[in-house]
Amino acid sequence: MSIKKSSLTLLLVMVISGIQVFAQTSQVKISNGMLEGTTNSATGISSFKGIPFAQPPVGELRWKEPQPVKSWTGIRKADHFGPKAMQKNVFSDMVFRSDGTSEDCLYLNVWTPAKSSKEKLPVLVYFYGGGFVAGDGSELRYDGESMAQKGIVTLTVNYRLGVFGFLAHPELTAESAHHASGNYGLLDQNAALRWVQKNIAVFGGDPKKVTIAGESAGSIAVCAQMASPLSKNLIAGAIGESGGMIKPTLPAIPLADGEKNGLAFAQKVNATSLAALRAIPADQLLELASKAGTPPMSPTVDGYFLSKPITEIFSAGEQAHVPLLAGWNSAEVPYRSLMGNDLPTPENYLKKLKQIYGDQADAVLKLYPGATQDEVIKSATELASDRFIAYSTWKWADLQAQTGGKPVYCYLFGKLRPAMVKEDPKTPNQMPEPYAGASHASEIEYALGNLPSNKVYAWTPDDYKVSAAMENYFANFIKTGNPNGTGLPEWNANKGNRVTAYMHINSDTRLEPDQNRARYLFLDKVYTKK
Repeated sequence: MSIKKSSLTLLLVMVISGIQVFAQTSQVKISNGMLEGTTNSATGISSFKGIPFAQPPVGELRWKEPQPVKSWTGIRKADHFGPKAMQKNVFSDMVFRSDGTSEDCLYLNVWTPAKSSKEKLPVLVYFYGGGFVAGDGSELRYDGESMAQKGIVTLTVNYRLGVFGFLAHPELTAESAHHASGNYGLLDQNAALRWVQKNIAVFGGDPKKVTIAGESAGSIAVCAQMASPLSKNLIAGAIGESGGMIKPTLPAIPLADGEKNGLAFAQKVNATSLAALRAIPADQLLELASKAGTPPMSPTVDGYFLSKPITEIFSAGEQAHVPLLAGWNSAEVPYRSLMGNDLPTPENYLKKLKQIYGDQADAVLKLYPGATQDEVIKSATELASDRFIAYSTWKWADLQAQTGGKPVYCYLFGKLRPAMVKEDPKTPNQMPEPYAGASHASEIEYALGNLPSNKVYAWTPDDYKVSAAMENYFANFIKTGNPNGTGLPEWNANKGNRVTAYMHINSDTRLEPDQNRARYLFLDKVYTKK
């Protein structure tokens, strides 16, 4: 037995529906030493939190590739989350359980249903979203217990963010054995995948059945890991929720451009050398990098983690040849993201299209019609969402369908969140902001079975029905590379070297033929212009 459970010496008594639930301690031995986590006696799921998978990237290790963990003696407690990566409070929907904020942030978390190392269960490694500037593996919405109850060893992984994760600089490139800089956050993810290959069997997982997944920046990271020669052979499948590392969605920039941005930042903060940059305390560096006018900190085509731009890698068929499940939400951003403060009238809409697309405005209007106010709201929402993140996800899936040699399953998530929970008896239920569909990131709790953890919304039986379907699709895909299973509408893989259909995940989940290819082919010409 690789997972040893003690007697109830660590009695954590909770009362759930009048039933006493006991948490036991659980021990495993990984390559660096003994870990002691906890087991939920109600579910049988053991969790090991705050496991270091690389040395703390501090001091001289700031802006270096993640270094191997040093082994420890004795038993290391793994009963709480590690610190989250350095970040500002950027997004109000992030609910953390982390042990503070620190540059020392390279920790991962494991939830497993296994009782021994012989079970060889499928593995899910999940990367959080947050625009590469925020997020953490401790967030409630990413909790791995529900997916673990489906028979999957589930992990969340921390990675460096912002200036700590994506600063490129000529001196960093020069000191690197690979003459590369700027992709430290992505290299952290790769280090976690290598840790999984080395250690996951101890938790009952199969290193040959590792699926990576993520939402928004996490999805963009999945796309990048598929493309990287360092990671593509470490995975058996991939799930992307809203985002590919493809223009205009956080694309990797040339290393030379990243170095220029890094030099400009260094000049702005009066750091005349790499040593001076490394000497800036982490809190101060975060504040400096968060000021308006700071040059962007972007992933780079560094010749090491990424050999060339993502689209070129996928076009050449040099990416991971694994099944892909990818999709986006029906209203990633509201129409105001396109229209600004202008009323959604046909006249204002056409004016906006002419501002953006010039003499191509009429062609756009045919693809995104706006003859009435309702039509403008719908089309402006779709166009804004496509420009933000849907097009890049489509392009990723379409390229994988063409050259990946494995099934590609695409979805469109359309479930609108319910009313918000009453804050007091005198206050009526507040409805969510009036999107024309499902907003960005709203699918996460549905997909991972974590609706109960989000106390903001008054979830209904219909929401739980949609969540059950989506989580089962994901779980089936993680187990077999195919999302189909008993009681679920049939989901056909895309064939003919192109995206041909989407599973519309909603109250009436159904497979629908692709009717929007012309939109994405138009945008493809816009974004691939030299």
